[in-house]
Amino acid sequence: MKHFKTISELDIAEGFPQPEHPLISLNLLTSASPLEKNMQFACDFYIICFKKVKSGELLYGKTKYDHNTGVMFFTRPTQVLTAKGLKLAENGFVIHLHEDFLMGHPLFTEIKKYNFFDYENKEALHLLPREKEIMWSLYRKMETEYHNNPDEFSKSIILSHLDSLFKYAQRFYKRQFIDRKSLTGITVSKFNEYLDEYFEKKVVTEKGLPTVNYMASKLFVSPKYLSDLLKQETGKTALELIHLYIISEAKNLIVEGDKSISEIAYHLGFENPPYFSRLFKKETGMSPKEFKGSLLN
Repeated sequence: MKHFKTISELDIAEGFPQPEHPLISLNLLTSASPLEKNMQFACDFYIICFKKVKSGELLYGKTKYDHNTGVMFFTRPTQVLTAKGLKLAENGFVIHLHEDFLMGHPLFTEIKKYNFFDYENKEALHLLPREKEIMWSLYRKMETEYHNNPDEFSKSIILSHLDSLFKYAQRFYKRQFIDRKSLTGITVSKFNEYLDEYFEKKVVTEKGLPTVNYMASKLFVSPKYLSDLLKQETGKTALELIHLYIISEAKNLIVEGDKSISEIAYHLGFENPPYFSRLFKKETGMSPKEFKGSLLN
């Protein structure tokens, strides 16, 4: 696997011209673009890409992006990408962005908050025709500024358009969650089923508390995508739903009265009973002992 430390190295390897700036490049993709090459690589910078694939596949880690319609994808530095025989159905674009280009701008911090940079399997952004026009418009504005003679305003103008592109991506992902609500509902149901199974089959004894990573792996999605999807449907993140489930189980065990608070904590997968007590109080407003006492009263 090839690891690209600079944008220039990747652009040249893909057949693009030498970038005009060492920390950012913007390139158009056509049906004859070098993406048709087979390549597995990681790089030390962000990739923002819009393309509609006619054939072939693009893998993020070990999973395939969903290319049924015109889509965008976003990757963080060091993520592994594999292109296999890609042919494009229409024009697209790719932006390579080094973190150092963001220094001194709010995006340096804000870009880390965009969860879609961590999305994986079948989680690419599907764009409606009007949404595609917006993304293309922002790209063309950046491209115009990129190819103009740079001055003291060039960087801030490019970053302002890039900031808008990210905000639109976040909006369009939320629209996508709503459009795929039937799929979301299935995911919520499966999430609850796997939680039930985790405790019924005593997986908790072997693995301890259920984690968001574990639940995401069962549902074949990335942890960030799972949390965003559940948040859209239920108002709670994956971790919050796990905590609510555990507290519900804890309440039931306390009501049964057969186990001490420490025994209940260990039974539910907590290695540290005080941590269980803190979580219980955070979720209920009472410690386990106070909850037990309220039942007696």
